Amino acid sequence: MDIMDKLTILTDGAKYDAACTSSGVTRKGPANGKGLGNVMPAGCCHSFSSDGRCITLLKVLMSNSCIYDCKYCVNRSSNDVPRATFTPSELADLTIQFYRRNYIEGLFLSSGVIKNPDYTSEQMAKALEVLRYQYGFWGYIHTKILPGTSAELVRRLGLLADRVSVNVELPSEASLVSLAPQKKREAIFTPMAQITQGITTGKAEVVQYRKAPKFAPGGQATQMIIGASPESDYSIVRLASALYGKYDLKRVFYSAYIPAIRDKMLPAIDTKPPLLREHRLYQADWLMREYHFEAEEILSDEEPNFNPYMDPKCNWAVNNLHFFPVDVGKADYEALLRVPGIGPKSAARIVTARRHSRLGMAELKRIGVVLKRAKYFIVTSDEPLGISVNKYTAAKALIDPNSFSMGVEQLTLFDAPQTRFLLDPANHVIEDVREEAALCLATKL
Repeated sequence: MDIMDKLTILTDGAKYDAACTSSGVTRKGPANGKGLGNVMPAGCCHSFSSDGRCITLLKVLMSNSCIYDCKYCVNRSSNDVPRATFTPSELADLTIQFYRRNYIEGLFLSSGVIKNPDYTSEQMAKALEVLRYQYGFWGYIHTKILPGTSAELVRRLGLLADRVSVNVELPSEASLVSLAPQKKREAIFTPMAQITQGITTGKAEVVQYRKAPKFAPGGQATQMIIGASPESDYSIVRLASALYGKYDLKRVFYSAYIPAIRDKMLPAIDTKPPLLREHRLYQADWLMREYHFEAEEILSDEEPNFNPYMDPKCNWAVNNLHFFPVDVGKADYEALLRVPGIGPKSAARIVTARRHSRLGMAELKRIGVVLKRAKYFIVTSDEPLGISVNKYTAAKALIDPNSFSMGVEQLTLFDAPQTRFLLDPANHVIEDVREEAALCLATKL
């Protein structure tokens, strides 16, 4: 098969993996100028495909042949699709050619399971070794670790790549048994634990000897498919929180399930991907990582799914009006983070600025606070009593416009579609519809 035919097949097979993010790694190329590439911590984000996917990395599979028959995967063994496999030298050469033409900044490498996880991982490791040591490529590499890979190969890949990841894929063991019966929970979490230990050990070795090889310096990540199985948003958020705590992950990626193959256990082909739900999960994930929220504060057993009209932080604020108003002149950093419209940067600026002067609405606006949200929840020098607010007023002010443009249905395997709100010709939410939504929210909340 021609190399370009292989490339077409194997890049198409990799497009559902979410992996394009900042590298988180700093590494200069060799001082002698004989190597290729370097890595900057904010790199890997400069180009997007027509469907919005970031393509700064060459996202490609080593092979789309797979011995597993996961029902949600386009590359499953029972699916009738063209199959292709790169040799290690073909993949390395292709990556270098793309890099020299300035098409890419790095490589994202995954694969179907060809014979067994170790055989496939061996081929991936050989390709990365050719890139690193034969071509002298020191740009960014992110590689997937296949479930069931041996500890020796996990370490080998971790020393070759900047970031590694093992996909959890489905949010519960029951769904894994149902939709991917050949994959076992232990086969997924054992390599994750080995990676965590490898990163910890590697950091300790660098302290003792600064030229010690670095193990996955960009950390590890994972990915979950959203909407292929019936778990609630709460169960997904709790799992993500546990993964961050136990395995010290850099990121959990959430991928809205795109119905591409037919199966009685999956959503129908014409079902729309749950993009709003994916969006809310990323917002909740950000709250846990940057705003110090606990999973139980975002959702609960009583309210297991996201509010489609408001982002998780605003939803928490409307449900906890007793926490407000917050005095920006006295409140600590953690309390400021709870205010809608105040983020980590603006909270830090407030703490610094109030040492030198009293803060009013004008000063907060210059700092970067989103006052159209925050003003209902704060006390300032020029608004010492704050603005009187109830749940209806707060809900109307905080309704997320994205919920209308993306649709408000929370699509899962068993949900019935809900009614969309109407849009006017300019694609703005009709004001009386917004008021109706706010009234419904206030009544429900």
